Order: sequence, then C-alpha cells, then structure tokens
Amino acid sequence: MRIEAVDFFYLAMPEVTLEADGSQDALLVRVAAGGLVGWGECEASPLVSIAAFVTPRSHGVCQPVAASVLGERLDGPEDIRRIAALVERNSMDLLQAAHTFSGVEMALWDLVGKARGEPVWKLLGYPHAFPKVPYASLLFGDTPQATLEAGRQAVARGFRAIKFGWAGFGEGSVARDADHLHAAREALGLDGHLLVDAGQIWVEDVEAAAARLPALEATRTTWLEEPFQASAYEAYGALSKRTGSVKLAGGEGAHNVHMARHLIDFGGVGFVQIDCGRIGGIAPAKAVADYAAAKGVTYVNHTFTSHLALSASLQPYAGVEQSRICEYPAAPKQLAVDITTSHLLPDGNGEVHVPDAPGLGLDVNLASLSRYHRPVEISVGGDILFRSKAMA
Repeated sequence: MRIEAVDFFYLAMPEVTLEADGSQDALLVRVAAGGLVGWGECEASPLVSIAAFVTPRSHGVCQPVAASVLGERLDGPEDIRRIAALVERNSMDLLQAAHTFSGVEMALWDLVGKARGEPVWKLLGYPHAFPKVPYASLLFGDTPQATLEAGRQAVARGFRAIKFGWAGFGEGSVARDADHLHAAREALGLDGHLLVDAGQIWVEDVEAAAARLPALEATRTTWLEEPFQASAYEAYGALSKRTGSVKLAGGEGAHNVHMARHLIDFGGVGFVQIDCGRIGGIAPAKAVADYAAAKGVTYVNHTFTSHLALSASLQPYAGVEQSRICEYPAAPKQLAVDITTSHLLPDGNGEVHVPDAPGLGLDVNLASLSRYHRPVEISVGGDILFRSKAMA
C-alpha cells in the first residue's frame, strides 16, 4: 500500500473558554491507503498542527511533515517506524512536527491493524491485553464543597480512583489546597485512590511544592502530578527525595522518548504519564512503557479528550500487567463524546478493556461531527496549501 491522502478536520465547541479542558476542540486525522482508512487524533493546537503538515520547507531539516508521509509505503509496523524516522530527520527544526505526526501515526496503526485484521496491541507484540482500572480525571471545584460534590458524583458512577487537578490548586494558600484535598478524600472514602494534578503551577519552585506534602500525605494521596514544568528535571529530582508515600508523576509534556526517560532517570518519578497525541504516537509511547517497566516505574496513559484517543493511549501498555491504572476522561465536552460511535465503558468490575477489534477498534461518528467542523484554508501568495474536505 501507498499513503494516498492525509486529511485533517478541525472541530470545536461553539465557545472555547479559558478552562483547562482540552476536550473543547479537536484535530482528527484520516489517512487513506490501499482502499482503507485509519483515524487518529492530535493533542495540540489544531491550526498550528495543520500548518506543520503543509508549511513550505525552510531548509533540508525543516520540511513539512507531509514530505515524509505522503506517497510512502505502508505495509506493516516496520513502515510506520521508518516513516517516523523520516519525520524526525526531515522536520528536525519544526517543533510542532511531533504533535502533528502523533495523530498521523495513530491513524497509520489503525489502518495497518484493519488491513491485517488485528488490534494494534497485537501488532506491538503483546500476546494478551490486560484490563485497566480507570481513574476519573476531574478539575477541582471552585470551593471545597464543589470538589466534594464532584468527587461523590464520580464515586456514584463507580470510580474507585479520582484525579483532581488545576482550577486554582497551588495558586493560593497551603490551607486552601489542604481543604480541597480533605474534601476530595471525604468524597472517595477510606479505600479510594486520590491523585492530584498541579498543572506545572510551581514551575521549578521546590519549596512551594514541598509545602503541600503534609496535606498530601495526610489525605493519602497516591501521586502529585506535574508540580513543575515538563523539563524541570532538577526540580523533580529534588522534590522526589523529600516525598514519603506520595510519588511524583509526569510525562504528558514529553514530545519524544528521551524527555520521558530523563523524567524517570533524573526526575525520580514513580509514575510516567505519556500522551500518544504529543510524544509522536503509539510506537514511541510503547518504547517508554518498555523502559519504565525495566526501571520499576508505573506507566500510565494521559488522555483527557475522546475515546479514540483513549483507545490509542491504552495500546502501548495493554500487555503490561503491572501497570493497571489508566486515565479516563470522565467529564469531557460533548464534542469529545461525539467523536466515536461507541465508547470504552467500565465493566461490572469497574475495569476498562482495550478493544480486541482490528486497529484501534472504534469507529468515528462522522454524522455527529459536522456541527463541530470548522473549515480551514491556508494559502501563501495566492497558492492554497490546505483546504478542508467535507466530513463524509
């Protein structure tokens, strides 16, 4: 097969707010080859990602992503890895390349899986896919009472683990944050797993993060996620030496395998969280999962958008029995819900199963997405570089 076309579809809610919620818009990718299509989703600014695919070349290693993808042979996993190496080399100086190619790479795996009649996790070499325990990924409430109520609602839906994050956590007093943590613990009860996402709020201020450790310990929080900027490895390492039962988590900001490894080796994280829509796709995420397992670090997906992205993010560690927990978009915007015709719902044991169907195992619901579609046209000097196709 040869890659015949790569189409991008920019989708957005009627109003996109300043809320730290990445499900307000989306960039879907459709790849066509050999009479089949595969779907993926980028996790980055949609218009910038489209531009990275079609931008005129600046020089030999600042080429558009399209230059390494269109027309390339696609007969199996080895071709996906070969194309990824081309993108990495030819778009070395195009910093959005990894994010753009992430969605394309997911779609390539989806397409090859359909061509071979196998789920992606089998193409990655796993003989079995183990179910994962989902945690509800929520924002802190405006008040501790709102946090308590949101937590109780998630527990009522069957979640045994909840991650609260952002929404002012770390911006105010230590006492205010402690109140939210105790409210979250009250909602979960004694046996629930509490996770906290600080959203890089302290940049590299180790003392500010350390000031929250007593409350995190008192509420038996499992991890403190992203206390610092993604590449602040020294700060991560310093804080990891001061934690007790609370472990550090991070990795969603990694846009290559090396950044994730550094977070493990120098940052001292106990949980490495990888977003397939940012790191370059499924294959590099699988490389991190392998590395984490060898280092005794728990691999976790990062997913806050659609179930297409959720399926893609589960594939890289589907066969890792020790890494049991998964992020689950518990309250996404309707746009993200409408992207697929079916969803990965927890079973009676509260576990999520990786699809056993070919490719990513989910179908895109084109009929429901036209109302979100925002056509895009990019032109330079009168020459049209990109024009959205109709969603059909």
